[in-house]
Amino acid sequence: MPRISQLFIKTATIFLLIGVGLGLQMGIAQDHSAMPAHAHTLLLGWVTSGLFGGYYALQPAKAERRIAMAHYVVYVLGLVIMLPALYLKYTGYPQFEPLLAGGSMIVGLGVLIFAYVIFSRGDQRASA
Repeated sequence: MPRISQLFIKTATIFLLIGVGLGLQMGIAQDHSAMPAHAHTLLLGWVTSGLFGGYYALQPAKAERRIAMAHYVVYVLGLVIMLPALYLKYTGYPQFEPLLAGGSMIVGLGVLIFAYVIFSRGDQRASA
């Protein structure tokens, strides 16, 4: 399995653990105010990162390109900024909204990079 696939799948697993932890914390406390952060952690962190890892496992030529690692770094950086800010916003700290916006834009850039990878040709180094 390509290294980028392993990175995305391991990162997805970390987000799964965080998302489940958030869900447990909300259930135990009977306070579901952080539900948007819980949902985003699971959907963007666990599911989407896992899908990225699966895609790169099926496309090893694309997985070896530098842009695949750029995709990983940008996307995960965006999540690391966005998700805590989202949690803080919904637990009573609205001053983190600018950080949330910035992290969201970085996540969006990561998605655009992935779209580029999807629609580009395979290993462009081999054709050069």
